[in-house]
Amino acid sequence: MFAPSAHHVMSKKLPGFTDFGFQNVPLQEKAKRVAGVFTSVARNYDLMNDLMSLGVHRLWKRFVIDLAGVRPGERVLDVAGGTGDLVREFARQVGDDGLAVLSDINAAMLGEGRSRLTDRGVVGVPLAQANAEKLPFADGSFDCITIGFGLRNVTDKDAALRSMLRVLKPGGRLLVLEFSKPVSEGLSKIYDQYSFKVLPMLGRLVAKDEGSYRYLAESIRMHPDQATLKKMMEAAGFARVQVYNLTGGIVAVHRGFKL
Repeated sequence: MFAPSAHHVMSKKLPGFTDFGFQNVPLQEKAKRVAGVFTSVARNYDLMNDLMSLGVHRLWKRFVIDLAGVRPGERVLDVAGGTGDLVREFARQVGDDGLAVLSDINAAMLGEGRSRLTDRGVVGVPLAQANAEKLPFADGSFDCITIGFGLRNVTDKDAALRSMLRVLKPGGRLLVLEFSKPVSEGLSKIYDQYSFKVLPMLGRLVAKDEGSYRYLAESIRMHPDQATLKKMMEAAGFARVQVYNLTGGIVAVHRGFKL
């Protein structure tokens, strides 16, 4: 039985409950369930990203790296950075005088990140096991923060946006790379079929984990669309928020600045 499309499930959440894919779960339970998913998929995460996006996720990340415009000597934080794709490039860009930090709430994903960085000869990147809603850094610590395909898994997205704003320096920027809403109806229908039929099947065949990939597909549908996320960033205090649609809006990059 494949999951229904999102408009069937965007029911009102009960007080004290939040979404975990298409299910309503108690607030305190979501983090534990998300942790289970990412502990399960950590080892196959990069392979599955290639399969799920037909390799295009590398171009999306390249776009973020270019848009971030990181310069030598800057301090950069990659939140929910998983296997380290973004932070690897930022570590190179900031050079010896700068700092690039990899953070993730999930120890298994951080472990994969450390291994991948070491395999590629990138050493000295600090790792922080941290909750995006309560980042353990001083106010004004970073010039740039990125979060790639992580915000939709956060229980309280507004708290996470406020937390990221707090640890940015004035003038600093946040870039959010996330699955979003396709801009055309035709693409939306194709994407729905792909997400709810192909992704769980790939999860079953390649990662032996159909359930986690069904959750990933559902979590994409439950994530705020482009306009909603822009408003959320503005409500958190970000200024000059710009939205860049990639691949027809399947993915969007939101960039906002701290005044």
